[in-house]
Amino acid sequence: MRAAATNALVPGDAVRKRSRGRDLIASWTPRLVIAPSAIASFIYVFAFTLWTLYLSLSNSTLLPTYQLVGLKPYFELWSNRRWEIAYGNLFFFSAFYVVLTLAIGLGLAIAIDQRVKGEALWRTIFLYPLAVSFVVTGSVWNWLYGPDAGIEFFVRSLGWENFTFRPTTNKDLAIYTIVATGIWQASGFAMALFLAGLRSVDPDLIKAAQIDGAGPARIYRKVILPSIAPIFLAVAVVLLQFAIKTFDLVVALTHGGPGIATTFPANYVYDLMFQRGQIAIGAAAAIMMLLALAVVLLPYALWTVWRSRRTAGAHG
Repeated sequence: MRAAATNALVPGDAVRKRSRGRDLIASWTPRLVIAPSAIASFIYVFAFTLWTLYLSLSNSTLLPTYQLVGLKPYFELWSNRRWEIAYGNLFFFSAFYVVLTLAIGLGLAIAIDQRVKGEALWRTIFLYPLAVSFVVTGSVWNWLYGPDAGIEFFVRSLGWENFTFRPTTNKDLAIYTIVATGIWQASGFAMALFLAGLRSVDPDLIKAAQIDGAGPARIYRKVILPSIAPIFLAVAVVLLQFAIKTFDLVVALTHGGPGIATTFPANYVYDLMFQRGQIAIGAAAAIMMLLALAVVLLPYALWTVWRSRRTAGAHG
């Protein structure tokens, strides 16, 4: 009797062991799948960042060396007029690029939110620039700004022989061509996010405002736009990242010219490290760009964590 009872328990134990084995495999499979990309990301982000930081404190020139000289490369960097112009261009571009892209994207989103005819077609048209690389965008707009086959050529063919339109060759206007082209590229992205936010607003809030006698403009200003305020912040942060990392658009559009008028930090880093063989100063410039990104991303990350905890606490 006792042996029979023991034998009866064996199948149940085997089932439990198989179940534990399946649970173990199920829990570890996602980790094993993610592990290679996580390790690669760690090496790419943290290891190379630390290596770049080390190089920025060394006396590396054409090849990396590991003799530390402290902050000397940073002092040399900030004493260079081209770097000052590059950083000034970055602030100028970021301010106009972010503000105007937000404004145009919001305007487009509000216009499409009116359930216009052919809405899908308009969304596709406005989103199309986002599918085009910055190199292609810069090349096309460089052609439009050029005198041989662009706007100047077209207007002169209409009879205005003295018309001149060459902003990319004017050191005072070239930076505005980069701003305008960047806005054209990113406005559709801002529009898509704003449109999604507008469509997610609670209809009951809008109906309540309409019952109170509020007009469309007041409803947008007092009800809808405050409801999508987090989207404004998210879009602004993404656009600031685009601005700080701007490289290929400048290369394709102005090549940093005329002269050094449209040099950006990313272009200067490339020039220092791969054209002039000044690795230490180039690494210092790259670290300064990283700090600029950190100034943008860290407050946003902290705010996101604080907001999620506050929301969880309110629901709790």
